[in-house]
Amino acid sequence: MMNTIWQGRLDGEELLFHRIFQRVREESNYDSISTSDFVLHGFAVDEGVRRNKGRQGAKDAPDIIRKNMANFPVIRPNFSMLDFGNVTCDDGNLENTQNQLAKNVSKVLLKGGKSMVLGGGHEVTYAHYLGVKTAFPEQKIGIINIDAHFDNRQPENGIGASSGTGFWQIAQEGEIHSLHIGIQRNSNTLKLFDTAHQYGMKYILADELFFENLSSIYQRIDELLESVDYVYLTICMDVFNASIAPGVSASAYNGIFADATFMHFYRHVLKSEKLLALDVAEVNPSYDIHDRTARLAATLMNEWFMV
Repeated sequence: MMNTIWQGRLDGEELLFHRIFQRVREESNYDSISTSDFVLHGFAVDEGVRRNKGRQGAKDAPDIIRKNMANFPVIRPNFSMLDFGNVTCDDGNLENTQNQLAKNVSKVLLKGGKSMVLGGGHEVTYAHYLGVKTAFPEQKIGIINIDAHFDNRQPENGIGASSGTGFWQIAQEGEIHSLHIGIQRNSNTLKLFDTAHQYGMKYILADELFFENLSSIYQRIDELLESVDYVYLTICMDVFNASIAPGVSASAYNGIFADATFMHFYRHVLKSEKLLALDVAEVNPSYDIHDRTARLAATLMNEWFMV
């Protein structure tokens, strides 16, 4: 993997010249993780998207996002990232695959690493959350979901879990502490809004994401951060406008932009010392244009390295 994916412009071997590809180490031994290492897994899976009747192709995204991460400059001198490769779902057994990622993530967190996952479909949410909860079963885990959708559908009989059921699944395991940012009224039925209210899922509509409203957005984010012990942040790329994120499973022509308003509140979350885990989901290379969506996803992951 190192020779084919983690490549970039080599300006020099001195630390001041380093780019991310020069600091990534391919690994398979979880005992090698040190405190504060960023630890990467790919979730090369879109079985949940298939079950949710979405456009398949997200399983091919992790390596493309890696390639778009590779050339970013290293900002922090002590930056270190370990890449544990991809989890796949070749037999259609999504549940087993989610459990496998969860086990891997729990090992990362118990070693003091920071978990990063490249999706794949948004079925990664349940897997990534389960990994955090497995590592810290007695702690209160908060979830910030930047997404146009609640993803709180009840699994259909005979189909099971999907990319749209993650938050419903989490809610079944006990009290859920979630804030959903970027929710679109035209992307969620009244039933999904009702489910969100029923389980106490907080949300900020896409229409509320404007600069003059930043203080209110900060306040609602801070309310969640202060009420939990640890935080997991997940980004579904279909929250963004199709002009900047065309390669997703369900494109949004009225989606949000990665503008100053977004970057302000996004970085505010990234700065929280409670943040343990971050992922991006629903990049679909089959529908992308010049890696536009993959590049945006890579940029959002890279932001965590710079705060």
